[in-house]
Amino acid sequence: MLKKNLLIVHGGGPTAVMNSSLYGAIQEAKKYPEIDHIYGAENGTGGILRERFIELGNLSDRDLDLLLQTPGSAIGTSRDALGENDYSKIVEILIKNNIGWVLMNGGNGTMDTCGKLYHACKDRGLEIACMGIPKTTDNDLALTDHSPGYGSAARYIAQSARELCADVQSLPIHVVVMEASGRNAGWITAASALAGENGQPGPDLIYLPERKFSQARFLEDVRRLLTKKKGIVVVCSEGLHDEKGDPIVPPIFKSGRATYFGDVSSHLANLVIKELGYKARGEKPGLLGRCSCLMQSSVDREEAIQAGAEACRLAMYNESGKMVAIRRVSTEPYRVVMEAVAIEKVMMFERKMSDDMINSAGNGVTASFLDWCRPLIGEPLTQMIHFN
Repeated sequence: MLKKNLLIVHGGGPTAVMNSSLYGAIQEAKKYPEIDHIYGAENGTGGILRERFIELGNLSDRDLDLLLQTPGSAIGTSRDALGENDYSKIVEILIKNNIGWVLMNGGNGTMDTCGKLYHACKDRGLEIACMGIPKTTDNDLALTDHSPGYGSAARYIAQSARELCADVQSLPIHVVVMEASGRNAGWITAASALAGENGQPGPDLIYLPERKFSQARFLEDVRRLLTKKKGIVVVCSEGLHDEKGDPIVPPIFKSGRATYFGDVSSHLANLVIKELGYKARGEKPGLLGRCSCLMQSSVDREEAIQAGAEACRLAMYNESGKMVAIRRVSTEPYRVVMEAVAIEKVMMFERKMSDDMINSAGNGVTASFLDWCRPLIGEPLTQMIHFN
Protein backbone atom coordinates (compact mmCIF):
# COMPACT_ATOMS: atom_id res chain seq x y z
CA MET A 1 0.00 0.00 0.00
CA LEU A 2 1.32 3.43 -0.98
CA LYS A 3 0.97 5.57 2.12
CA LYS A 4 0.68 9.33 2.28
CA ASN A 5 0.54 11.91 5.04
CA LEU A 6 -2.34 14.03 6.27
CA LEU A 7 -1.88 17.67 7.27
CA ILE A 8 -4.17 19.70 9.57
CA VAL A 9 -3.96 23.49 9.42
CA HIS A 10 -5.53 26.07 11.74
CA GLY A 11 -6.27 29.60 10.60
CA GLY A 12 -7.68 32.80 12.09
CA GLY A 13 -8.84 33.52 15.61
CA PRO A 14 -9.08 30.47 17.90
CA THR A 15 -12.20 29.34 19.77
CA ALA A 16 -13.14 27.31 22.81
CA VAL A 17 -13.68 24.23 20.60
CA MET A 18 -11.10 24.56 17.82
CA ASN A 19 -9.08 21.81 19.47
CA SER A 20 -12.20 19.65 19.57
CA SER A 21 -12.26 19.69 15.77
CA LEU A 22 -8.57 18.80 15.87
CA TYR A 23 -9.45 15.90 18.18
CA GLY A 24 -12.17 14.69 15.80
CA ALA A 25 -9.88 14.86 12.76
CA ILE A 26 -7.04 12.99 14.50
CA GLN A 27 -9.29 10.26 15.86
CA GLU A 28 -10.85 9.72 12.43
CA ALA A 29 -7.48 9.77 10.66
CA LYS A 30 -6.16 7.01 12.91
CA LYS A 31 -8.74 4.65 11.39
CA TYR A 32 -7.09 4.66 7.94
CA PRO A 33 -4.01 2.49 7.34
CA GLU A 34 -3.21 4.43 4.16
CA ILE A 35 -2.31 7.45 6.30
CA ASP A 36 1.35 7.30 7.30
CA HIS A 37 1.75 10.45 9.42
CA ILE A 38 -0.81 12.85 10.85
CA TYR A 39 0.79 16.28 10.88
CA GLY A 40 -0.25 19.65 12.23
CA ALA A 41 1.12 22.81 10.64
CA GLU A 42 2.84 24.84 13.34
CA ASN A 43 1.07 28.22 13.47
CA GLY A 44 -1.00 27.94 10.33
CA THR A 45 -0.03 28.41 6.72
CA GLY A 46 3.24 30.05 7.72
CA GLY A 47 4.17 26.74 9.31
CA ILE A 48 3.68 25.02 5.97
CA LEU A 49 5.95 27.51 4.20
CA ARG A 50 8.59 26.98 6.91
CA GLU A 51 8.02 23.20 6.77
CA ARG A 52 7.33 23.15 10.50
CA PHE A 53 5.17 20.08 11.06
CA ILE A 54 4.02 18.63 14.39
CA GLU A 55 3.56 14.86 14.65
CA LEU A 56 0.02 14.22 15.94
CA GLY A 57 -0.44 10.54 15.17
CA ASN A 58 1.44 9.28 18.22
CA LEU A 59 -0.34 11.33 20.89
CA SER A 60 -1.47 9.43 23.96
CA ASP A 61 -5.17 9.02 24.70
CA ARG A 62 -4.72 11.35 27.67
CA ASP A 63 -3.23 14.11 25.54
CA LEU A 64 -5.94 13.69 22.94
CA ASP A 65 -8.63 13.96 25.61
CA LEU A 66 -7.03 17.14 26.95
CA LEU A 67 -7.69 18.77 23.58
CA LEU A 68 -11.39 18.76 24.46
CA GLN A 69 -10.83 21.07 27.43
CA THR A 70 -8.09 23.24 25.96
CA PRO A 71 -9.07 26.56 24.35
CA GLY A 72 -7.16 28.21 21.54
CA SER A 73 -5.17 26.09 19.10
CA ALA A 74 -2.82 23.39 20.36
CA ILE A 75 -0.89 23.48 17.07
CA GLY A 76 -1.01 27.25 16.68
CA THR A 77 -2.91 29.40 14.23
CA SER A 78 -2.23 32.57 12.24
CA ARG A 79 -3.64 35.28 10.03
CA ASP A 80 -0.91 34.99 7.39
CA ALA A 81 -1.66 36.88 4.18
CA LEU A 82 -0.66 34.65 1.26
CA GLY A 83 0.37 35.94 -2.15
CA GLU A 84 -0.17 34.13 -5.44
CA ASN A 85 3.36 32.75 -5.42
CA ASP A 86 2.88 31.32 -1.93
CA TYR A 87 0.34 28.81 -3.18
CA SER A 88 2.82 27.43 -5.69
CA LYS A 89 5.40 27.14 -2.90
CA ILE A 90 2.90 25.36 -0.65
CA VAL A 91 2.05 22.87 -3.40
CA GLU A 92 5.74 22.04 -3.84
CA ILE A 93 6.10 21.57 -0.08
CA LEU A 94 3.08 19.26 0.01
CA ILE A 95 4.60 17.15 -2.77
CA LYS A 96 8.01 17.09 -1.05
CA ASN A 97 6.46 15.90 2.23
CA ASN A 98 4.23 13.29 0.59
CA ILE A 99 1.04 14.95 1.82
CA GLY A 100 -2.10 13.62 0.19
CA TRP A 101 -4.76 15.24 2.34
CA VAL A 102 -5.05 18.77 3.78
CA LEU A 103 -7.71 19.74 6.33
CA MET A 104 -8.03 23.49 6.92
CA ASN A 105 -9.91 24.59 10.05
CA GLY A 106 -11.00 28.22 10.13
CA GLY A 107 -13.38 30.98 9.11
CA ASN A 108 -13.90 33.08 5.99
CA GLY A 109 -10.24 33.83 5.34
CA THR A 110 -9.21 30.22 5.90
CA MET A 111 -11.94 28.89 3.60
CA ASP A 112 -10.70 31.32 0.96
CA THR A 113 -7.19 29.91 1.42
CA CYS A 114 -8.52 26.35 1.31
CA GLY A 115 -10.32 27.05 -1.97
CA LYS A 116 -7.27 28.63 -3.56
CA LEU A 117 -5.04 25.76 -2.45
CA TYR A 118 -7.55 23.28 -3.85
CA HIS A 119 -7.41 25.00 -7.25
CA ALA A 120 -3.61 25.26 -7.12
CA CYS A 121 -3.40 21.49 -6.62
CA LYS A 122 -6.09 20.77 -9.20
CA ASP A 123 -4.38 22.95 -11.82
CA ARG A 124 -1.25 20.84 -11.37
CA GLY A 125 -3.25 17.65 -11.80
CA LEU A 126 -2.38 16.53 -8.27
CA GLU A 127 -4.51 14.19 -6.22
CA ILE A 128 -4.20 16.19 -3.00
CA ALA A 129 -7.55 16.52 -1.25
CA CYS A 130 -8.32 19.89 0.40
CA MET A 131 -11.23 20.02 2.83
CA GLY A 132 -12.49 22.82 5.05
CA ILE A 133 -13.57 22.49 8.68
CA PRO A 134 -15.78 25.45 9.73
CA LYS A 135 -14.71 27.56 12.69
CA THR A 136 -15.72 31.01 13.83
CA THR A 137 -17.12 32.57 16.96
CA ASP A 138 -18.63 35.34 14.81
CA ASN A 139 -20.85 32.76 13.06
CA ASP A 140 -20.53 34.53 9.72
CA LEU A 141 -19.64 31.57 7.48
CA ALA A 142 -22.04 30.97 4.58
CA LEU A 143 -23.99 27.76 3.86
CA THR A 144 -23.91 26.42 7.41
CA ASP A 145 -26.67 26.83 10.00
CA HIS A 146 -23.96 27.84 12.46
CA SER A 147 -20.24 27.33 12.95
CA PRO A 148 -18.34 25.44 15.65
CA GLY A 149 -17.04 28.03 18.09
CA TYR A 150 -20.20 30.13 18.04
CA GLY A 151 -22.22 28.11 20.56
CA SER A 152 -19.58 28.51 23.26
CA ALA A 153 -19.13 32.24 22.56
CA ALA A 154 -22.92 32.63 22.67
CA ARG A 155 -23.08 30.77 25.97
CA TYR A 156 -20.33 32.95 27.44
CA ILE A 157 -21.98 36.24 26.49
CA ALA A 158 -25.43 35.07 27.65
CA GLN A 159 -24.16 33.89 31.04
CA SER A 160 -22.01 37.01 31.45
CA ALA A 161 -24.96 39.25 30.59
CA ARG A 162 -27.15 37.48 33.15
CA GLU A 163 -24.51 37.91 35.84
CA LEU A 164 -23.91 41.55 34.92
CA CYS A 165 -27.64 42.27 34.96
CA ALA A 166 -27.93 40.67 38.41
CA ASP A 167 -25.13 42.93 39.64
CA VAL A 168 -26.76 46.06 38.21
CA GLN A 169 -30.15 45.02 39.56
CA SER A 170 -28.60 44.78 43.02
CA LEU A 171 -27.13 48.30 42.90
CA PRO A 172 -29.21 50.18 40.30
CA ILE A 173 -27.26 53.40 40.06
CA HIS A 174 -25.80 53.38 36.55
CA VAL A 175 -26.04 52.44 32.89
CA VAL A 176 -23.61 49.65 31.99
CA VAL A 177 -22.66 49.04 28.37
CA MET A 178 -21.14 45.64 27.56
CA GLU A 179 -19.34 45.30 24.23
CA ALA A 180 -19.36 41.99 22.36
CA SER A 181 -17.27 40.76 19.43
CA GLY A 182 -18.63 40.96 15.91
CA ARG A 183 -17.25 43.04 13.07
CA ASN A 184 -20.17 43.03 10.64
CA ALA A 185 -22.41 40.29 12.05
CA GLY A 186 -24.17 40.51 15.41
CA TRP A 187 -24.66 36.85 16.26
CA ILE A 188 -22.63 36.98 19.49
CA THR A 189 -24.17 40.26 20.65
CA ALA A 190 -27.65 38.93 19.96
CA ALA A 191 -27.05 35.82 22.07
CA SER A 192 -26.95 38.03 25.19
CA ALA A 193 -30.75 38.13 24.94
CA LEU A 194 -30.87 34.51 26.15
CA ALA A 195 -29.87 35.86 29.58
CA GLY A 196 -33.33 37.31 30.12
CA GLU A 197 -35.37 34.15 29.55
CA ASN A 198 -37.59 32.50 32.20
CA GLY A 199 -37.83 35.60 34.34
CA GLN A 200 -34.06 35.88 34.76
CA PRO A 201 -32.21 39.22 34.56
CA GLY A 202 -31.27 40.16 30.99
CA PRO A 203 -30.13 43.17 28.96
CA ASP A 204 -32.48 46.09 28.37
CA LEU A 205 -31.10 47.11 24.97
CA ILE A 206 -29.14 45.25 22.29
CA TYR A 207 -27.52 46.96 19.29
CA LEU A 208 -26.30 44.98 16.28
CA PRO A 209 -24.08 45.93 13.30
CA GLU A 210 -26.82 44.80 10.91
CA ARG A 211 -28.65 48.04 11.76
CA LYS A 212 -27.27 51.55 11.34
CA PHE A 213 -26.63 53.07 14.74
CA SER A 214 -28.16 56.42 15.63
CA GLN A 215 -26.68 58.22 18.60
CA ALA A 216 -29.91 60.21 19.05
CA ARG A 217 -32.08 57.05 19.09
CA PHE A 218 -29.69 55.36 21.52
CA LEU A 219 -29.87 58.27 23.95
CA GLU A 220 -33.66 58.37 23.63
CA ASP A 221 -33.88 54.62 24.33
CA VAL A 222 -31.78 55.06 27.47
CA ARG A 223 -33.64 58.22 28.55
CA ARG A 224 -36.98 56.41 28.22
CA LEU A 225 -35.80 53.46 30.30
CA LEU A 226 -34.41 55.73 33.01
CA THR A 227 -37.94 56.94 33.70
CA LYS A 228 -38.82 53.36 34.68
CA LYS A 229 -35.63 51.99 36.30
CA LYS A 230 -32.33 53.28 37.57
CA GLY A 231 -30.04 50.45 36.52
CA ILE A 232 -29.79 49.62 32.81
CA VAL A 233 -27.68 47.12 30.87
CA VAL A 234 -26.90 47.65 27.19
CA VAL A 235 -25.10 45.11 24.99
CA CYS A 236 -23.54 46.38 21.77
CA SER A 237 -21.41 45.04 18.97
CA GLU A 238 -17.85 46.25 18.45
CA GLY A 239 -18.71 46.81 14.79
CA LEU A 240 -21.50 49.36 15.20
CA HIS A 241 -21.56 51.89 12.37
CA ASP A 242 -23.49 55.09 11.72
CA GLU A 243 -25.90 56.09 8.96
CA LYS A 244 -22.98 56.70 6.61
CA GLY A 245 -21.52 53.24 7.25
CA ASP A 246 -18.59 54.56 9.29
CA PRO A 247 -17.63 52.94 12.63
CA ILE A 248 -19.08 54.97 15.50
CA VAL A 249 -15.60 54.88 17.04
CA PRO A 250 -12.69 55.14 14.57
CA PRO A 251 -10.67 51.89 14.46
CA ILE A 252 -7.35 52.02 16.28
CA PHE A 253 -5.69 50.09 13.46
CA LYS A 254 -6.77 48.43 10.22
CA SER A 255 -4.82 46.21 7.86
CA GLY A 256 -6.66 44.19 5.23
CA ARG A 257 -9.44 42.24 6.94
CA ALA A 258 -7.92 42.79 10.39
CA THR A 259 -9.58 45.64 12.25
CA TYR A 260 -8.73 46.71 15.80
CA PHE A 261 -11.84 48.56 16.85
CA GLY A 262 -11.98 51.49 19.22
CA ASP A 263 -13.64 51.08 22.61
CA VAL A 264 -17.34 51.24 21.69
CA SER A 265 -18.63 50.43 25.19
CA SER A 266 -16.68 53.28 26.77
CA HIS A 267 -17.75 55.62 23.98
CA LEU A 268 -21.44 54.90 24.57
CA ALA A 269 -21.03 55.09 28.35
CA ASN A 270 -19.38 58.48 27.98
CA LEU A 271 -22.27 59.63 25.77
CA VAL A 272 -24.71 58.78 28.53
CA ILE A 273 -22.63 60.67 31.09
CA LYS A 274 -22.19 63.71 28.87
CA GLU A 275 -25.63 63.96 27.26
CA LEU A 276 -27.89 62.57 30.00
CA GLY A 277 -25.85 63.41 33.07
CA TYR A 278 -26.20 59.87 34.40
CA LYS A 279 -23.52 57.57 35.80
CA ALA A 280 -22.36 55.00 33.24
CA ARG A 281 -19.52 52.60 32.56
CA GLY A 282 -18.31 50.28 29.81
CA GLU A 283 -17.34 46.61 30.02
CA LYS A 284 -15.51 44.59 27.39
CA PRO A 285 -14.98 40.81 27.79
CA GLY A 286 -12.90 40.78 24.60
CA LEU A 287 -10.90 37.59 24.04
CA LEU A 288 -12.34 36.04 27.21
CA GLY A 289 -15.55 35.50 25.26
CA ARG A 290 -13.90 33.12 22.80
CA CYS A 291 -11.46 31.25 25.03
CA SER A 292 -13.44 30.23 28.11
CA CYS A 293 -13.54 26.45 28.36
CA LEU A 294 -15.46 26.70 31.65
CA MET A 295 -18.32 28.19 29.59
CA GLN A 296 -17.83 25.78 26.69
CA SER A 297 -21.09 24.53 25.21
CA SER A 298 -21.34 20.73 25.18
CA VAL A 299 -23.35 20.95 21.94
CA ASP A 300 -20.66 23.13 20.40
CA ARG A 301 -17.91 20.75 21.49
CA GLU A 302 -19.64 17.67 20.08
CA GLU A 303 -20.42 19.35 16.76
CA ALA A 304 -16.82 20.55 16.48
CA ILE A 305 -15.63 16.95 16.95
CA GLN A 306 -18.08 15.75 14.31
CA ALA A 307 -17.04 18.46 11.84
CA GLY A 308 -13.36 17.56 12.17
CA ALA A 309 -14.06 13.86 11.81
CA GLU A 310 -16.38 14.35 8.84
CA ALA A 311 -13.84 16.50 6.97
CA CYS A 312 -11.25 13.76 7.38
CA ARG A 313 -13.68 11.02 6.35
CA LEU A 314 -14.74 12.91 3.22
CA ALA A 315 -11.14 13.58 2.25
CA MET A 316 -10.35 9.88 2.59
CA TYR A 317 -13.25 9.13 0.24
CA ASN A 318 -11.74 11.44 -2.40
CA GLU A 319 -13.84 14.52 -1.70
CA SER A 320 -11.99 17.80 -2.23
CA GLY A 321 -12.67 21.50 -2.64
CA LYS A 322 -15.47 21.40 -0.09
CA MET A 323 -16.29 22.49 3.46
CA VAL A 324 -18.21 20.56 6.06
CA ALA A 325 -21.44 22.42 6.88
CA ILE A 326 -23.98 21.91 9.64
CA ARG A 327 -27.55 21.51 8.41
CA ARG A 328 -30.31 21.80 10.99
CA VAL A 329 -32.94 19.11 10.59
CA SER A 330 -35.15 20.31 13.44
CA THR A 331 -35.03 22.75 16.34
CA GLU A 332 -37.43 20.97 18.68
CA PRO A 333 -36.05 18.42 19.24
CA TYR A 334 -32.71 19.82 18.14
CA ARG A 335 -31.03 17.69 15.47
CA VAL A 336 -28.39 18.43 12.83
CA VAL A 337 -26.48 16.56 10.16
CA MET A 338 -23.05 17.20 8.64
CA GLU A 339 -22.85 17.70 4.88
CA ALA A 340 -20.32 18.88 2.31
CA VAL A 341 -20.74 22.15 0.41
CA ALA A 342 -18.65 23.57 -2.43
CA ILE A 343 -15.83 25.73 -1.07
CA GLU A 344 -16.38 28.31 -3.86
CA LYS A 345 -19.78 29.14 -2.36
CA VAL A 346 -18.24 29.80 1.03
CA MET A 347 -15.06 31.73 0.19
CA MET A 348 -15.33 35.23 1.71
CA PHE A 349 -19.16 35.28 1.68
CA GLU A 350 -20.13 36.90 4.97
CA ARG A 351 -23.35 35.69 6.61
CA LYS A 352 -25.27 38.20 8.70
CA MET A 353 -28.38 38.01 10.86
CA SER A 354 -31.63 38.02 8.90
CA ASP A 355 -34.25 40.73 9.30
CA ASP A 356 -36.72 38.43 11.03
CA MET A 357 -34.25 37.96 13.90
CA ILE A 358 -34.00 41.69 14.75
CA ASN A 359 -36.84 43.68 16.33
CA SER A 360 -38.44 46.56 14.47
CA ALA A 361 -36.87 49.18 16.77
CA GLY A 362 -33.38 47.84 16.03
CA ASN A 363 -32.54 47.59 19.74
CA GLY A 364 -33.24 43.92 20.42
CA VAL A 365 -33.91 40.51 18.92
CA THR A 366 -37.03 38.49 18.16
CA ALA A 367 -38.39 35.15 19.34
CA SER A 368 -37.24 33.72 16.00
CA PHE A 369 -33.60 34.35 16.93
CA LEU A 370 -34.02 33.04 20.48
CA ASP A 371 -35.59 29.80 19.20
CA TRP A 372 -32.73 29.36 16.72
CA CYS A 373 -29.94 30.13 19.18
CA ARG A 374 -31.19 28.42 22.35
CA PRO A 375 -30.12 24.83 21.50
CA LEU A 376 -26.57 25.89 20.60
CA ILE A 377 -25.48 26.98 24.07
CA GLY A 378 -25.90 23.52 25.60
CA GLU A 379 -26.91 23.18 29.23
CA PRO A 380 -29.23 25.80 30.79
CA LEU A 381 -27.62 28.94 32.12
CA THR A 382 -27.21 29.43 35.88
CA GLN A 383 -30.54 30.18 37.57
CA MET A 384 -30.62 33.12 39.98
CA ILE A 385 -32.96 34.50 42.63
CA HIS A 386 -33.80 38.05 43.69
CA PHE A 387 -36.06 39.34 46.47
CA ASN A 388 -36.21 43.02 45.58
